[in-house]
Amino acid sequence: MDDIQNEIHEECGVFGVFSQENRNVAQTVYYGLFALQHRGQESAGIAVAFADKMTYYKGMGLAADVFAHGAFDALPEGDVAIGHVRYSTTGASQLLNAQPVVFTGKCGKMAVAHNGNLINTKRLRDEMIAQNAVFQTTIDSEVIAIMINSLSDGDIVQGIKRACAKIKGSYALVIMTCDKLIAVRDPYGIRPLCLGTTDSDVVVASETCALDAVSANFLRDVKPGEIVIVDDSGMRSEFMDNIPGQSRMCIFEYVYFARHDSVLEGYSVYEARKEAGKLLAKYYPVEADLVSGVPDSANVAARGYAEESGIPFVEALAKNRYVGRTFIQPDQRQRENSLNVKMNALRANIRDKRVIIIDDSIVRGTTMRRIIKMLRNAGAREVHIRICSPIIKHPCHLGIDIQTYSQLIGAYKNEEQICESLGADSVRYLSVDQLVSTCKGANTGFCLGCFNGEYPYPPEDYETDKLKLE
Repeated sequence: MDDIQNEIHEECGVFGVFSQENRNVAQTVYYGLFALQHRGQESAGIAVAFADKMTYYKGMGLAADVFAHGAFDALPEGDVAIGHVRYSTTGASQLLNAQPVVFTGKCGKMAVAHNGNLINTKRLRDEMIAQNAVFQTTIDSEVIAIMINSLSDGDIVQGIKRACAKIKGSYALVIMTCDKLIAVRDPYGIRPLCLGTTDSDVVVASETCALDAVSANFLRDVKPGEIVIVDDSGMRSEFMDNIPGQSRMCIFEYVYFARHDSVLEGYSVYEARKEAGKLLAKYYPVEADLVSGVPDSANVAARGYAEESGIPFVEALAKNRYVGRTFIQPDQRQRENSLNVKMNALRANIRDKRVIIIDDSIVRGTTMRRIIKMLRNAGAREVHIRICSPIIKHPCHLGIDIQTYSQLIGAYKNEEQICESLGADSVRYLSVDQLVSTCKGANTGFCLGCFNGEYPYPPEDYETDKLKLE
């Protein structure tokens, strides 16, 4: 993934558990969040329900740091718990904006964790403030929570259905009361959400890798527009009204966001990425001595390219494993400092070699330009770039942090111009049709708006003028 400072950011990861036993459910959620840490490294939080009470703990940073040094002592045993890891696309990077959102209302105590991004937040917030609602945060997740409460009349499921009829955008929600765990997915299914089970638990998670982390068996994906309710009587579903005919999951889940060991909508992320590499080799070959991926997300595709082309896979870039996915760090200076130590060229492998570098996407081009320069300085004779997705030409406001055209090198340049700007010997991208074909086994349609400008919601629904060229 290109552009540490300005690249694509996904918003969050969510996890929830309902247990038939009164036990340390917070620990189960913690392991789930640890598996979802790639989806957000800014803050983490867990809320636990026990008897008729609810308590929570939230903090800034990685889950392992937030819940170190006795933090678990604040979380009692219980039978329902939810958790959240966050990267902010709406709302500042502050502890007050960490999730889950927890409060007491018409349905008693309630907690909400949200992955996604609403596109009509301001209008909804203004309407509720006019009706004397009070907001403690600047995140759209609180808008969802307060709307559910205000429309519930004491029945949380009805409150959810009524709120979902008003909100627009992407959302995968885990909601907890003192006796229920509820999973909700937006009508287009833009953000992933799945269900799993153990002998005593029902588990909800953003990705199947989190189910694996707690030894839960995958049950199924939550359907677009579905509301899954889990309580002592079992599991049942209701559906929102007026669900669109076709799902539109964000295809970047396969390209970059999801962990490669996850399965989304019935199809392996690993297989999709490997197929992307094979297609790059098939349609955009080039003579070279080695092929390598930008670690870590592009390594699977690079191996696919090597397998299809016969060019050996050789590591060209060494990654400092202790830096992590630095783009999710919220502070600009932290990002820049981390970039300086994140990767280094392996001189012995690339000296006097023709190198193919595979990456999943290019946003602004800043980091890719630095990588190419790094490889040339280390002695690479040629550097050819192959990208596992099409040129990103348009912003996204549905949970990916690309807000303006000015962030996108592809908004104004074609392949040849991008190649010249980066200083590469060649640059080639997959087409939209080729990318979609890498996910041919998935049981879903896709949102491709950042590539072709065709969004699930019409442009007039977005509370922004940033969909226009600036």
